[in-house]
Amino acid sequence: MTDYALKNVDPEDIEELLVKVEQSFGIRFVSGELTHVNTFGELCDHIVNKIQLNSTNDCTSQQAFYKLREAISSTLQIDHKKISANFLLTDILPAQSRRLKVRKLEDALGFKLNILSPPDWVIWSLLFLSIGAFIALFFNWKIGLSGIVFSIAGFWFAEKIANELNLQTVGQVAEKMTRENYLKSRRNPNTFNQKEIEKVLTDWFSDEFGLEKAELTREAALTH
Repeated sequence: MTDYALKNVDPEDIEELLVKVEQSFGIRFVSGELTHVNTFGELCDHIVNKIQLNSTNDCTSQQAFYKLREAISSTLQIDHKKISANFLLTDILPAQSRRLKVRKLEDALGFKLNILSPPDWVIWSLLFLSIGAFIALFFNWKIGLSGIVFSIAGFWFAEKIANELNLQTVGQVAEKMTRENYLKSRRNPNTFNQKEIEKVLTDWFSDEFGLEKAELTREAALTH
């Protein structure tokens, strides 16, 4: 079996993901707690051991789908029998009312879905502006600083008016809910399925860092 080292993953990026893991699983890491964790498998085991809840065998992703389906049915007035995992989001979230309907869904669910993004051209334009402003600091600090402030404000505003769907189907949203709001997506948020945690983390690391799941073996070395 090949032992992978996740060399292309920035440790700071892993730390940012672990903050999301804390929120999803209702746990908290203290400073230095993970210094002894060297592999992906050890990280999964450590997280499982930190979740001080009763373990059951029910499927969280299935429960997340049912919860999302009920929220869609009740808030958007769509027959729940018509909503499948392959149901396209564009069919229930038309562009002209998308932000409002997403907010209604989030209110019904009790947490943010984060399924809307600004157009790519806006992000790239602001990114190039940020780079140009940083370079300008070396020549004219006032212009450079103004450019940085403008780009930061631009990123903030772009997120506020984001209207592009970053997922395609209801099933994909349910899987995202399972990762990012694991306990809140369950029928009973005071329980968890121990057998699911490693798969959830594998999917999360793979999506977040663009890794092949084959790289995320239990022996895969984490960089510190």
